[in-house]
Amino acid sequence: MLQTQQLITLVEQDLLPQLDVESVNPHDPIEVRQLPAPWQLVGAGNYAVVVAHPAYSDLVVKVYAPGRPGLEEEAEVYRRLGSHPAYSECFHAGDNYLILKRLNGVTLYNCMLRGIPIPKRVIQDIDEALDYARSKGLNPHDVHGKNVMLQDGRGKVVDVSDFLKEEPCFMWRDLKRAYNFFYFPAFSRLHVPAWVMTAVRKGYRFYRKRLQRTC
Repeated sequence: MLQTQQLITLVEQDLLPQLDVESVNPHDPIEVRQLPAPWQLVGAGNYAVVVAHPAYSDLVVKVYAPGRPGLEEEAEVYRRLGSHPAYSECFHAGDNYLILKRLNGVTLYNCMLRGIPIPKRVIQDIDEALDYARSKGLNPHDVHGKNVMLQDGRGKVVDVSDFLKEEPCFMWRDLKRAYNFFYFPAFSRLHVPAWVMTAVRKGYRFYRKRLQRTC
């Protein structure tokens, strides 16, 4: 793919030499201290950042922070997933970056912040996508509101980097319960303040840790 080859050259000659990112705390998003123009920040996770170049609107580059593991595992996940409408695809794996198909949409977390309704079809799409991943020998992990997306009325899974982990993860199950019992339809058009979402996220993390200690 010509576009991919051209982007690889840009990444290695322009982006990486000038990009300055650091993961200060593994539980907090990576800090981006320098991003060369015209590259744009798409998102920052706990281990990597996602950036895009305006000349390549269908692709993004996921760059892992120095010292953070997981690139090889994520590339393997994408290899197993192949082409599926609910997932991105990996077109190239470099030493510390991946070139991925871009998913354009709004995370379910941001839907809550903006008051954008989340149709039940989105939840069903994500359920089916996770079942597909399991059929490929993967274990969907760390599937929460910031890692799933609404795009054109359908559900997408944004982050698959932890799908090789073996321990069980209940985030998606718990999010679906909250959706069914609290969100739909009573709160589907409400704007939820950011401080409330942050409090819920931290409270949920504390709840899961306490639950693990008592199991």
